[in-house]
Amino acid sequence: MPTDVGIVGAGYVGLPLAVEFGRAGRTVVCFESDPRKVGAISRGESYIEDVDPAVLSELVSAGRITATAEYSGLGDPNALLICLPTPLSTNREPDLAILTEATWQIARHLRRGQLVVLESTSYPGTTRDVLQPILESSGLVAGTDFHLAMSPERVDPGRTDYTVRTTPKVVGGLTDACRDRAIELYRGCVDTLVPVSSCEAAELAKLLENIFRSVNIALVNELAMLCHRMELNVWEVVEAAATKPYGFMPFSPGPGLGGHCLPIDPFYLSWKAREYDFPVEFIELAGKVNQNMPYHCAERLALALNDVQKPVSGSSVLILGVAYKGGVGDLRESPALKVMELLEAQGARIAYHDPFVPRLEEHGFDLESEPLTDEVLAAADIVAVVTAHPGVDHARVAEVAQLVIDFRNAVPAADGRVVKL
Repeated sequence: MPTDVGIVGAGYVGLPLAVEFGRAGRTVVCFESDPRKVGAISRGESYIEDVDPAVLSELVSAGRITATAEYSGLGDPNALLICLPTPLSTNREPDLAILTEATWQIARHLRRGQLVVLESTSYPGTTRDVLQPILESSGLVAGTDFHLAMSPERVDPGRTDYTVRTTPKVVGGLTDACRDRAIELYRGCVDTLVPVSSCEAAELAKLLENIFRSVNIALVNELAMLCHRMELNVWEVVEAAATKPYGFMPFSPGPGLGGHCLPIDPFYLSWKAREYDFPVEFIELAGKVNQNMPYHCAERLALALNDVQKPVSGSSVLILGVAYKGGVGDLRESPALKVMELLEAQGARIAYHDPFVPRLEEHGFDLESEPLTDEVLAAADIVAVVTAHPGVDHARVAEVAQLVIDFRNAVPAADGRVVKL
């Protein structure tokens, strides 16, 4: 069966996209460097929460989706979609090593007439200034011999109301013809397409979406720290402001930002802005505030223990929720990991419960999720709600635990034993 679409990177972005193309009748080959994931796809087993294993298995059995660990195994698809991570370096600068290595491999197999689309989030100019020269090392010219476009992913793990199909998709091309070719491709599996004038416009639109959230979350996080000083309840203040029917959009404070976008995307734009001698001070300040929140939360926990005459060192701390958001098992950039790291460095004895993360092997931890029994709750010197998962009985936590610190406003107040962020 000839291949319609090749997807490079079968993670949180690539695999759901592959399934949607498969459901639309396309034949898809997924390239994945992890042989375990290749094996799982080949068996029809999903390792992504948003991908129904029954649907994946059906598509694999029908030959609509296959997987390979070799670039040559992609065959000769009409379109190649790049869905790879674009992390930050240790210096908080863009690290495109994974992306560029994949692009060099694609260039080796590129043929005339193919469409290449970047879905990975990056700074404006990545498609034109980084990918295009690498792809043109093949001897083919972008916009003439092959099409090149940028259509940033809009994945929010765990959501069921907005999916690959129902979330509007922004599409920009190196040329109008490139854009139109990409729109033609996506039309079969996305309900609403939003054409823009260039790859750069598409790249910046994605950054703006997440920077908007980052800046507003930083604002309310800073307000939470001020409310602590003023002995006010930040949740009450936000809820009261949210009753205004116009001109206000509520955001919730928390222990910090997690996931594959919000903690990273603002730094991509601030890095690029320096090229134009333009300091994006709002964006950089928001990043600093949000990065500081795990430290603030660790300090608040220490103060809560101090109020009951207990030191952090030697105290047992039960962390409720280690994933970066409720309802998923995604640990990428999770602030819970930083909070745990800080507390352990002060001598705390750490345990955790997370129904979506049965085992934790990140940041040097080697822990298994504890059962959320009354005995486990009562034994902890303090229970910290870092991520509020659905299905967790937070009211019971308030009834049984000796002391609770709630960073998500998930626990009802109980006789002064519940401390709010």
